[in-house]
Amino acid sequence: MSTVSVVIPCYRYGDYLPACVSSVLDNQPDVDVRVLIIDDASPDDSAKKARAIAAADPRVEVRVHETNRGHIATYNEGLLEWADGDYAVLLSADDLLTPGALTRAAGVLDANPNVGFVYGHPVHFTHPGPPPPARTRDRGHTVWPGHWWLERRFREATGCITSPEVVVRTDLQRKVGGYDPELPHAGDIEMWMRLAAHADVGYVRGADQAYYRLHGANMSQTDYAGQLDDLRQRRTAYDAVMRRCGDLLPDAHRLDAMVRRRLARHALRRAVRAYDRGRTASVPEGELIAFAADCWPEYRALPEYRGLRLRKRIGPAVMPYLQPLVLTAVAARGREWLWWQSWKRRGI
Repeated sequence: MSTVSVVIPCYRYGDYLPACVSSVLDNQPDVDVRVLIIDDASPDDSAKKARAIAAADPRVEVRVHETNRGHIATYNEGLLEWADGDYAVLLSADDLLTPGALTRAAGVLDANPNVGFVYGHPVHFTHPGPPPPARTRDRGHTVWPGHWWLERRFREATGCITSPEVVVRTDLQRKVGGYDPELPHAGDIEMWMRLAAHADVGYVRGADQAYYRLHGANMSQTDYAGQLDDLRQRRTAYDAVMRRCGDLLPDAHRLDAMVRRRLARHALRRAVRAYDRGRTASVPEGELIAFAADCWPEYRALPEYRGLRLRKRIGPAVMPYLQPLVLTAVAARGREWLWWQSWKRRGI
């Protein structure tokens, strides 16, 4: 029977702990699970609630920090110092596993020694509402070569994993090391890519693997300054992967150029969206353009930059009203170009 070590960091999330721990220990057949709750000096009664859970179940341990160490240090303490099972899970105290999630993930890892971590579909739900029913019948699994999966992340310049749905092979986690304290907001993206540089990636098909709770404390920033910070953190994450794992990637220079171009497009797209939505007063347009230029010096040739120039000529006051017409014209121009290319190929 496979063993799974589940690390649950907690800071002021004591009210969520009973449901979180229950989701880990109940309805997870054929795996031997142990849990460590690490309370990071919560100013409320979270530590008391964690100790009560541990007193009722010998599979649960608790550590309480006297001073706040931050989430990255707390993650690494649990994963690198405590976890000793075959597989390890990092699960925020406000999230949940679905029934059978550990069983399904462990089955993929047991059957595929080349796979370093497994993930699946996460269900997002909004607090305080209850989570919806989870799909628990999988349709098998997929194994992707790690470098192929890693190239997809560089091509898209975004993560595809929320976090609670991941189960990692513990010895690989120790090999690659812990989360990077220089990446407080993008450490998870960098970690999945670092793992994929060393091993293949598994995916559970059909079943939901975890619940991710949306509430005021974890909602993604929607202001443009926050989105710019997100882009900067992502770039730092990709740079860190190159620095740590570039020698493992035969096409590292191409991947680096690919992600920088994509990040530049993301930055310009956010500036474009601000014009379309009438939010230019809050968008740091100059900083977004500067970020794009730093990532990709030929940024002026990108379609997003041409779209931004068009919107600047139209003006921020009028653009929200003309957006449907502009998009229709752009789409029509694209269809015309495709039609012309098809005729050229026919030699007419």
